[in-house]
Amino acid sequence: MRAKKVIVIHVRDDVEKEEFMKEVQRLNLSAFVYIHGKLNSLKVNVQGTKDEIREALRAIREAHKRVRGRLYPDRQGLFTYYPDDIFREASANVSLPILIRTLELLGERVEVKDEYIKTSMPWREIVELVKKLSEVVNQIALQTTRQIREVVAPVSVVYDIDPEELLDLLVDLGLAEYKEDKFKYELIKNKEQALEELLRHLEGEEDEDRGHKERGELA
Repeated sequence: MRAKKVIVIHVRDDVEKEEFMKEVQRLNLSAFVYIHGKLNSLKVNVQGTKDEIREALRAIREAHKRVRGRLYPDRQGLFTYYPDDIFREASANVSLPILIRTLELLGERVEVKDEYIKTSMPWREIVELVKKLSEVVNQIALQTTRQIREVVAPVSVVYDIDPEELLDLLVDLGLAEYKEDKFKYELIKNKEQALEELLRHLEGEEDEDRGHKERGELA
């Protein structure tokens, strides 16, 4: 037996409205859904069997919750993101450890939950960040292991250094080596140690450059 249910979704602005509409369009629902937009709300008309309507309403409310989580920060100033949503919007994919490490290096607050992450970086910025990280990973994917990518990709994006240069630097610092038989760069130390020593070296270079500049200005 067919039935109908109508609910009203309140939205703050056109951005939330558009993001919510995109999310609903992605849902694979058995029920028929029609949405009519008003100034600060959306009238959602759902038709189907009782089970179809129940499932559609659950999915629609969950979609709205996800949209609000990524558009508006909570009381701690953190946005809520489901990684799949970020990757889909960016049309790119990177491992979660690479994304988390990059956010931390950028000075963003990050909390990792079971199915989602909370961070202080706004939605559009994190989408662009994933695009940049994906480009770096793709550039070195064939010649590196997963662990070395988790060191190189975040540092490359944060410090704006070509990833190929970072691979050579890791070798020069004794933190990685090139395996001729595997045609791959591999870490000699664990990734936490390698990252720590690489950052220490880069920050030392920045301090040295800053010192040269200041002495030049004084001269």
